[in-house]
Amino acid sequence: MRRVAAVDCGTNSIRLLVADLDPATGAFTELDRRMRIVRLGQDVDRTGRLAPEALERTFAACREYADAFRELGAERVRFVATSASRDAENSDAFMAGVREILGVEPEVISGDEEAQLSFDGATKELAGGSDLATPYLVVDIGGGSTEFVLGSGAVDAARSVDVGCVRMTERHLVVDGAVVDPPTHERVAAIRADVDAALDLAGRTVPLTGAGTLVGLAGTVTTIAGIALGLTEYDSRAIHHSRVSRGRVRAITEHLLASTHHERAAIPVMHPGRVDVIAAGAVVLLAVMERTGADEVVVSEHDILDGIAWSAAR
Repeated sequence: MRRVAAVDCGTNSIRLLVADLDPATGAFTELDRRMRIVRLGQDVDRTGRLAPEALERTFAACREYADAFRELGAERVRFVATSASRDAENSDAFMAGVREILGVEPEVISGDEEAQLSFDGATKELAGGSDLATPYLVVDIGGGSTEFVLGSGAVDAARSVDVGCVRMTERHLVVDGAVVDPPTHERVAAIRADVDAALDLAGRTVPLTGAGTLVGLAGTVTTIAGIALGLTEYDSRAIHHSRVSRGRVRAITEHLLASTHHERAAIPVMHPGRVDVIAAGAVVLLAVMERTGADEVVVSEHDILDGIAWSAAR
């Protein structure tokens, strides 16, 4: 067993996993898993730069995480940054800050590697022990990008496209610094047009129809699953491997689009940092299900963070 720490720094959130892993047997013991919404990608789509306040929020979370994995005695640490860091002109300042705080070299990975890690994290526990039909189409809806990965035991095709819940919200739902609440039909249509264009692009590399199982990852999907289950508080064990029908996703999406900030914030499973971006994320998920023809999405709490941990253990 190897004690590793994995950090996934995305556009909206930064997450930590400390676990004991055995790559040979697949044994996995989770010691610490936590998430902070820092919105690193704040305004990156518009400015091309990481905002100073976003950097400071992220660095504060890094200090917390460093204390946690050092206390637990992690032997190996891997820090992976994704969409917002790929897009930013001033990513050097971000890299230097992480390096100083954590004492490890941060990696800004490509969309293809992001897709591979997401697939590994989501499907490792399914191999040989699941009745789910293969191949899997794994869809990871992040803040700045969405990854599509098709495969069974290994990845057959993968593509990352620049649509995510934060990017779509900032591009189409923000006016004078505030989220339009609720959005007009025209603004929702603009999100859907961007998503449909991205699906066209992804489909050139990854077959989007014909998969045995659609597996959905990340906060948009897990939050929608919590709503669908009617949970009174967020429960990752109940959400993990739950199934949500396309009709239920459509109904939840329509409800979120018609809701005010206050109404969305009152949903028991809603993290405060997702209140303003969940509706755009739901539009992405619904569009994916309609394009793929999937009747349901299987929701996984294990994702790129777990994939990073396995890669560190190897």
